[in-house]
Amino acid sequence: MEETTEADDGDQDRGRSWGWHRGKVRPVDTELESAITGLLYRRRGGATICPSEAARAVDPDGWRDLMEPARTAARRLVDAGRVEIVQSGRVVDPSTAKGPIRIRRVPDRAARPAERRAGPSRTPVESRAG
Repeated sequence: MEETTEADDGDQDRGRSWGWHRGKVRPVDTELESAITGLLYRRRGGATICPSEAARAVDPDGWRDLMEPARTAARRLVDAGRVEIVQSGRVVDPSTAKGPIRIRRVPDRAARPAERRAGPSRTPVESRAG
């Protein structure tokens, strides 16, 4: 896990709900985003994960220190339209969500693999006699 110094004054604010909009993304933040998307895409559509799962995937021993950065990574993914944050099964605004959250893929990205391969509904193939 990355160490911070007093010169990293922005890191002290990482727990505030507005922090994900400031543009300072560290390598560990990118790792958390990748962990979130990787965990979600290995699960069935509509499944959710806890931010702690991503934190544990990035740093199994120091995951507790990554909890707020994991929530922040999820907020960035919400802004990118890739995930939703839910509480009690309902989508919530990440800037006002308090307490435990779950993360899930947005519904249009949650199609089962067979549906993605099939694409749009197909029409019967016309005879190629010619």
